[in-house]
Amino acid sequence: MTNRNACRLAAALFLASLVSAWGGPGAARAASCCGSGSNTTLLVPKYATALADLSFDAESYHGFWNEKGRHTPDPAGADLNQYRLNLAAAYRFLPDWQFSLAVPYVWNDNRYSGLSSHTSGLGDTTVSVWYDLTDDQSPWRITSWRDLTPAVSLGVSLLLPTGYSPYDNVNSSFDVTGRGFYRLDGNLLVEKVIKHWDLTLSASYGSYFERWVNREYGKLVEPYRKELGDRTSLSASLGYGFPLGSGGDLLTATASYAYLAESEVSFDGRADPGSAFRKQSVAGMLSFSGADRDWSLRAGWRHDLRGSGWGRNFPSTDVLTVGVRYVFG
Repeated sequence: MTNRNACRLAAALFLASLVSAWGGPGAARAASCCGSGSNTTLLVPKYATALADLSFDAESYHGFWNEKGRHTPDPAGADLNQYRLNLAAAYRFLPDWQFSLAVPYVWNDNRYSGLSSHTSGLGDTTVSVWYDLTDDQSPWRITSWRDLTPAVSLGVSLLLPTGYSPYDNVNSSFDVTGRGFYRLDGNLLVEKVIKHWDLTLSASYGSYFERWVNREYGKLVEPYRKELGDRTSLSASLGYGFPLGSGGDLLTATASYAYLAESEVSFDGRADPGSAFRKQSVAGMLSFSGADRDWSLRAGWRHDLRGSGWGRNFPSTDVLTVGVRYVFG
């Protein structure tokens, strides 16, 4: 382990100890207990002990932004798609602590410049630990400033390179199902429910661990050290729950905006000045949950804003998602 990676591990442990310190006897209790909730985050509700989640993503590619931020459509005849089956689970092992695991299986289905490729394999796995820092004090009635206190959760995630990356025995970028690097993320989630409205803000900052590379797309190369740029992810969403009939069923509509960026890649400690990327996207989702709030279904669409200036050095895509979730009481 290099000194820099050791520092990152120490930072994660420091964050965990800081979170633990906040959980003293006087700390407020966390996470919204009974709001409408947009169920897009992999967090166990306060009233439950665990959840299981199965979803399917269909992502289609529609061009790319160049280094200057100019968007260019893919050439005529190109048809690039990736499909992902995502299996995830979360377990609340203490009143304010929970653990989660997410594993995708990926299918690549591409046609570009007259060539077709079809590959599949495991994607990168994510394990996370979350701590509920504060509770949503009053989701249904606001009578004082204290009632505006949101639910705040802090988390640490580790991305495991279980997928096929450019540094494995693959032929091209169309065969890739993972990044090929470990990444450590610090996460923040803030959620406030007021009656049927649900506002969620999330932020994540991640750092990849440097690794040695001696193969690229199946060909042996002179060994060198490579490190991907630090990753920043921000999002905001607003949802509204529509009661269906008098039985307690709920249909929730959620709109969201997201910003994603990674800084420059470095080779043997030297930064590549043209390698940073960023993009912005919007999304909409409908979710249905029954009166018992155990089963829920959802369907959504995420759209990258394709105009010039909305991204840089990155492909633009649309993602259709359907999912089902069960919450264990």
